Amino acid sequence: MSGGIKRLRVLAITCVVLTQVGAFVTSPPDALMGHLQKIMYVHVPSAWVMMLAFFIVFVYSVLYLWRRNPLHDLAAASAAEVGTVFTALTLIQGSIWGRPTWGVWWVWDPRLTTTAVLILIYAGYLALRSFTDDEERRARWCAAVGVLGFINVWIVFMSVRWWRTLHQPQSSPSTMSSEYLWGLVANSISFAILLAWLIRERYEIAKLEQAKELDFEEAALSGTVQHV
Repeated sequence: MSGGIKRLRVLAITCVVLTQVGAFVTSPPDALMGHLQKIMYVHVPSAWVMMLAFFIVFVYSVLYLWRRNPLHDLAAASAAEVGTVFTALTLIQGSIWGRPTWGVWWVWDPRLTTTAVLILIYAGYLALRSFTDDEERRARWCAAVGVLGFINVWIVFMSVRWWRTLHQPQSSPSTMSSEYLWGLVANSISFAILLAWLIRERYEIAKLEQAKELDFEEAALSGTVQHV
Protein backbone atom coordinates (compact mmCIF):
# COMPACT_ATOMS: atom_id res chain seq x y z
CA MET A 1 0.00 0.00 0.00
CA SER A 2 1.40 3.38 -1.00
CA GLY A 3 2.12 6.11 1.53
CA GLY A 4 -0.48 8.33 -0.12
CA ILE A 5 -3.25 5.82 0.47
CA LYS A 6 -2.17 5.31 4.09
CA ARG A 7 -2.24 9.05 4.73
CA LEU A 8 -5.63 9.34 3.05
CA ARG A 9 -6.95 6.52 5.23
CA VAL A 10 -5.75 8.19 8.42
CA LEU A 11 -7.20 11.52 7.30
CA ALA A 12 -10.57 9.97 6.39
CA ILE A 13 -11.01 8.02 9.63
CA THR A 14 -9.83 10.95 11.77
CA CYS A 15 -12.16 13.42 10.06
CA VAL A 16 -15.20 11.13 10.30
CA VAL A 17 -14.63 10.45 14.00
CA LEU A 18 -14.03 14.09 14.89
CA THR A 19 -16.94 15.51 12.89
CA GLN A 20 -19.36 12.86 14.13
CA VAL A 21 -18.43 13.43 17.77
CA GLY A 22 -18.45 17.19 17.32
CA ALA A 23 -21.89 17.26 15.68
CA PHE A 24 -23.44 14.89 18.22
CA VAL A 25 -22.05 16.74 21.23
CA THR A 26 -22.69 20.31 20.14
CA SER A 27 -26.11 20.08 18.46
CA PRO A 28 -29.20 20.30 20.71
CA PRO A 29 -32.12 17.86 20.46
CA ASP A 30 -34.61 18.75 17.75
CA ALA A 31 -37.91 20.21 18.95
CA LEU A 32 -39.94 17.46 17.26
CA MET A 33 -37.61 14.48 16.87
CA GLY A 34 -35.35 14.93 19.88
CA HIS A 35 -32.01 13.14 19.66
CA LEU A 36 -33.29 11.00 16.79
CA GLN A 37 -32.51 13.98 14.56
CA LYS A 38 -28.79 13.26 14.97
CA ILE A 39 -28.95 10.30 12.62
CA MET A 40 -28.96 13.05 9.98
CA TYR A 41 -25.19 13.40 10.47
CA VAL A 42 -24.73 9.87 9.12
CA HIS A 43 -27.74 9.40 6.87
CA VAL A 44 -27.54 12.56 4.77
CA PRO A 45 -23.75 12.38 4.11
CA SER A 46 -24.14 8.68 3.18
CA ALA A 47 -26.82 9.60 0.65
CA TRP A 48 -24.76 12.44 -0.80
CA VAL A 49 -21.58 10.42 -1.25
CA MET A 50 -23.66 7.56 -2.66
CA MET A 51 -24.71 9.86 -5.50
CA LEU A 52 -21.17 11.18 -5.84
CA ALA A 53 -19.83 7.63 -6.18
CA PHE A 54 -22.28 6.86 -8.98
CA PHE A 55 -21.38 10.12 -10.70
CA ILE A 56 -17.78 8.87 -10.68
CA VAL A 57 -19.01 5.60 -12.21
CA PHE A 58 -20.77 7.63 -14.91
CA VAL A 59 -17.66 9.72 -15.67
CA TYR A 60 -15.30 6.76 -15.94
CA SER A 61 -17.84 4.77 -17.93
CA VAL A 62 -18.02 7.57 -20.47
CA LEU A 63 -14.23 7.77 -20.52
CA TYR A 64 -13.97 4.04 -21.12
CA LEU A 65 -16.43 4.13 -24.02
CA TRP A 66 -14.46 7.02 -25.47
CA ARG A 67 -10.87 5.84 -24.97
CA ARG A 68 -11.19 2.10 -24.23
CA ASN A 69 -8.67 2.38 -21.39
CA PRO A 70 -9.02 -0.67 -19.07
CA LEU A 71 -7.99 1.45 -16.08
CA HIS A 72 -11.11 3.59 -16.57
CA ASP A 73 -13.18 0.41 -16.31
CA LEU A 74 -11.43 -0.52 -13.06
CA ALA A 75 -12.03 2.96 -11.65
CA ALA A 76 -15.73 2.78 -12.54
CA ALA A 77 -16.05 -0.68 -10.99
CA SER A 78 -14.30 0.46 -7.80
CA ALA A 79 -16.64 3.43 -7.43
CA ALA A 80 -19.65 1.19 -8.13
CA GLU A 81 -18.70 -1.18 -5.31
CA VAL A 82 -18.25 1.61 -2.80
CA GLY A 83 -21.38 3.41 -3.99
CA THR A 84 -23.45 0.24 -3.59
CA VAL A 85 -22.26 -0.11 0.01
CA PHE A 86 -23.24 3.49 0.77
CA THR A 87 -26.63 2.91 -0.88
CA ALA A 88 -27.27 -0.03 1.43
CA LEU A 89 -26.19 2.07 4.43
CA THR A 90 -28.50 4.88 3.33
CA LEU A 91 -31.48 2.55 3.15
CA ILE A 92 -30.69 0.93 6.51
CA GLN A 93 -30.23 4.29 8.23
CA GLY A 94 -33.44 5.58 6.66
CA SER A 95 -35.35 2.58 8.01
CA ILE A 96 -33.91 3.14 11.49
CA TRP A 97 -35.07 6.75 11.30
CA GLY A 98 -38.43 5.85 9.76
CA ARG A 99 -39.51 3.30 12.38
CA PRO A 100 -39.97 5.79 15.27
CA THR A 101 -40.93 8.66 12.94
CA TRP A 102 -43.43 7.01 10.58
CA GLY A 103 -44.24 3.96 12.70
CA VAL A 104 -42.98 1.48 10.06
CA TRP A 105 -39.58 0.29 8.85
CA TRP A 106 -40.45 0.75 5.20
CA VAL A 107 -42.96 2.59 3.02
CA TRP A 108 -43.17 2.74 -0.75
CA ASP A 109 -42.31 6.42 -0.73
CA PRO A 110 -40.84 7.65 -4.07
CA ARG A 111 -37.47 8.50 -2.48
CA LEU A 112 -37.19 5.09 -0.81
CA THR A 113 -38.47 3.20 -3.84
CA THR A 114 -36.14 4.90 -6.32
CA THR A 115 -33.20 4.34 -3.96
CA ALA A 116 -34.11 0.65 -3.73
CA VAL A 117 -34.15 0.53 -7.54
CA LEU A 118 -30.75 2.22 -7.50
CA ILE A 119 -29.13 -0.50 -5.40
CA LEU A 120 -30.61 -3.14 -7.71
CA ILE A 121 -29.14 -1.40 -10.76
CA TYR A 122 -25.62 -1.25 -9.36
CA ALA A 123 -25.79 -4.69 -7.76
CA GLY A 124 -26.68 -5.83 -11.27
CA TYR A 125 -23.70 -3.86 -12.59
CA LEU A 126 -21.40 -5.74 -10.22
CA ALA A 127 -22.99 -9.10 -11.06
CA LEU A 128 -22.60 -8.37 -14.77
CA ARG A 129 -18.84 -8.25 -14.34
CA SER A 130 -18.78 -12.00 -13.67
CA PHE A 131 -20.87 -12.96 -16.72
CA THR A 132 -18.00 -13.06 -19.21
CA ASP A 133 -14.25 -13.63 -19.21
CA ASP A 134 -13.83 -11.31 -22.18
CA GLU A 135 -12.43 -8.18 -20.51
CA GLU A 136 -13.27 -5.83 -23.37
CA ARG A 137 -16.85 -7.07 -23.64
CA ARG A 138 -17.33 -6.96 -19.86
CA ALA A 139 -16.03 -3.42 -19.66
CA ARG A 140 -18.21 -2.29 -22.56
CA TRP A 141 -21.38 -3.81 -21.10
CA CYS A 142 -20.68 -2.38 -17.65
CA ALA A 143 -19.88 1.05 -19.06
CA ALA A 144 -23.30 1.09 -20.75
CA VAL A 145 -24.97 0.24 -17.43
CA GLY A 146 -22.85 2.85 -15.64
CA VAL A 147 -24.04 5.54 -18.04
CA LEU A 148 -27.71 4.56 -18.20
CA GLY A 149 -27.92 3.74 -14.48
CA PHE A 150 -26.96 7.29 -13.59
CA ILE A 151 -30.35 8.43 -14.89
CA ASN A 152 -31.90 6.89 -11.80
CA VAL A 153 -29.49 8.81 -9.55
CA TRP A 154 -31.03 12.02 -10.87
CA ILE A 155 -34.52 10.58 -10.31
CA VAL A 156 -33.59 9.77 -6.69
CA PHE A 157 -32.35 13.32 -6.16
CA MET A 158 -35.43 14.94 -7.69
CA SER A 159 -38.00 12.49 -6.26
CA VAL A 160 -38.82 14.60 -3.19
CA ARG A 161 -39.45 17.60 -5.44
CA TRP A 162 -41.49 15.80 -8.07
CA TRP A 163 -43.58 13.74 -5.62
CA ARG A 164 -44.35 15.24 -2.21
CA THR A 165 -45.09 12.30 0.09
CA LEU A 166 -43.62 11.23 3.44
CA HIS A 167 -39.93 11.92 2.85
CA GLN A 168 -38.98 15.51 3.54
CA PRO A 169 -37.43 17.61 0.73
CA GLN A 170 -33.76 18.56 0.72
CA SER A 171 -32.71 21.04 3.36
CA SER A 172 -30.67 24.15 2.58
CA PRO A 173 -28.76 26.74 4.65
CA SER A 174 -31.86 28.92 4.56
CA THR A 175 -34.06 26.18 6.08
CA MET A 176 -31.64 24.87 8.74
CA SER A 177 -30.45 26.34 12.00
CA SER A 178 -26.71 26.99 12.16
CA GLU A 179 -26.62 24.68 15.21
CA TYR A 180 -27.24 21.77 12.84
CA LEU A 181 -25.85 23.11 9.58
CA TRP A 182 -22.17 23.17 10.48
CA GLY A 183 -22.24 19.58 11.71
CA LEU A 184 -23.96 18.41 8.53
CA VAL A 185 -21.50 20.25 6.28
CA ALA A 186 -18.48 19.02 8.25
CA ASN A 187 -19.69 15.42 8.16
CA SER A 188 -20.45 15.65 4.45
CA ILE A 189 -16.87 16.75 3.78
CA SER A 190 -15.57 13.95 6.00
CA PHE A 191 -17.66 11.37 4.17
CA ALA A 192 -16.40 12.69 0.83
CA ILE A 193 -12.82 12.11 2.04
CA LEU A 194 -13.87 8.65 3.24
CA LEU A 195 -15.33 7.94 -0.20
CA ALA A 196 -12.12 9.04 -1.90
CA TRP A 197 -10.06 6.72 0.30
CA LEU A 198 -12.33 3.70 -0.18
CA ILE A 199 -12.47 4.10 -3.97
CA ARG A 200 -8.72 4.63 -4.22
CA GLU A 201 -8.07 1.59 -2.02
CA ARG A 202 -10.42 -0.60 -4.05
CA TYR A 203 -8.93 0.69 -7.31
CA GLU A 204 -5.39 -0.26 -6.26
CA ILE A 205 -6.60 -3.72 -5.21
CA ALA A 206 -8.37 -4.11 -8.56
CA LYS A 207 -5.14 -3.30 -10.41
CA LEU A 208 -3.27 -5.90 -8.38
CA GLU A 209 -5.99 -8.48 -9.09
CA GLN A 210 -5.82 -7.69 -12.80
CA ALA A 211 -2.02 -7.98 -12.86
CA LYS A 212 -2.17 -11.30 -11.02
CA GLU A 213 -4.76 -12.60 -13.46
CA LEU A 214 -2.59 -11.58 -16.43
CA ASP A 215 0.44 -13.28 -14.87
CA PHE A 216 -1.58 -16.46 -14.39
CA GLU A 217 -2.79 -16.39 -18.00
CA GLU A 218 0.76 -15.88 -19.28
CA ALA A 219 1.99 -18.74 -17.11
CA ALA A 220 -0.83 -20.98 -18.36
CA LEU A 221 -0.01 -20.19 -21.99
CA SER A 222 3.66 -20.90 -21.42
CA GLY A 223 2.88 -24.17 -19.61
CA THR A 224 4.60 -23.14 -16.38
CA VAL A 225 1.55 -23.25 -14.12
CA GLN A 226 2.07 -25.71 -11.28
CA HIS A 227 -0.98 -27.62 -10.09
CA VAL A 228 -1.13 -28.51 -6.41
